[in-house]
Amino acid sequence: MKTRAVVLRDVSTARPYSGTRPVEVEELTLGGPREGEVLVRVTAASLCHSDLSVVNGDRVRPLPMALGHEAVGVVQETGPGVRRFSPGDHVALVFVPSCGFCGDCAAGRPALCAQAAAANGSGGLLHGPSLLRDSAGRTVHHQLGVSAFAELTVVAQESLVPIPKDVPFTVASMFGCAVLTGAGAVINTAALRPGQSAVVYGLGGVGLSAVLGARAAGAYPIVAVDPVEEKRALALQLGATHAYAPADALAAIRELTSGGAELAVEAVGSPKVMAECLTAVARGGRVVSVGLPAPDRVLEVPALAFAGEGKSLLGSYMGDAVPRRDIPRFLDLWRAGLMPVEKMHTGTLPLTGINDALEELASGRAIRQVLDTSGALGNEGAEGTEVATAPTGVATASAG
Repeated sequence: MKTRAVVLRDVSTARPYSGTRPVEVEELTLGGPREGEVLVRVTAASLCHSDLSVVNGDRVRPLPMALGHEAVGVVQETGPGVRRFSPGDHVALVFVPSCGFCGDCAAGRPALCAQAAAANGSGGLLHGPSLLRDSAGRTVHHQLGVSAFAELTVVAQESLVPIPKDVPFTVASMFGCAVLTGAGAVINTAALRPGQSAVVYGLGGVGLSAVLGARAAGAYPIVAVDPVEEKRALALQLGATHAYAPADALAAIRELTSGGAELAVEAVGSPKVMAECLTAVARGGRVVSVGLPAPDRVLEVPALAFAGEGKSLLGSYMGDAVPRRDIPRFLDLWRAGLMPVEKMHTGTLPLTGINDALEELASGRAIRQVLDTSGALGNEGAEGTEVATAPTGVATASAG
């Protein structure tokens, strides 16, 4: 079958906003679902800074690659052995297709699944090599088992989580990466308790989702830190109690928390910011790092911060989430008005607008842009389903 998809062929050494057009929409041939695989019509795909990191070469991936890893869609066809899903099901796509049997999966840490990591690193799928071919018959790799900047995609059934049909696609599209990673870092990795203090450095989609997670966990105060004033203002709408530019943050945090926060979330991907987070937490405090720095960056911090002050530095991949558990419960928090993720939606573009979207993302202006991959966003609620309205007191972002 044929599908249009966003393809990266060469790593762009220039930033996208400098005038380069690093990716193209191409018509590809997509093989049908094999054993354990599912064909999905993608309806909405969000842009994440991790996509930009692949485009500019910070995250090394096999090329050419069909991009996109945060999305929702509708099941079209199932391969042999698939019993969890049926045509017509609405699904969120997850970028770690955990096998369910390795040591990490058995220990409740599917985000660290070794088989998934190997499949994702190779540009294939959990159950086999790539199913994508270009017009010359050459292999095009999958991004993280998803490749969702496309009209159609085939994924492992382990990459899918069913979602209710009344959740708008634009809302649901942000739960497979941003919310899992940011809110998961607070709720799963840090296990933040009600009344504990939290600070979030970096207010992109993941950092703002960490603010949402802190709000849902009952933290106080919740301090948001970012150089962009508009992002600080949005953080206050999402539940932060205070917001500061980086130059003003450390003194304010110490005053608000009587010496230091109990949790700091680093969502920038900067060793310098990680080090400041360790300074911003109190004795016995925790720092959770969810940002993705370039592979050659090195962290230097005072060694005495750990044994001498009891501080912890924790890594968090995909928010230590169990997607089949966490996506439904985070959607319940959205319904309750505790995770108004639609406020992070800063624009909707067609698939052909991908380079403009990358430019906005690289500039720092955008939070979560959504690609209308199949022209479905103007018809949310079609197929006989009723679209849920935003919870009381929560503003709804336009779907287009």
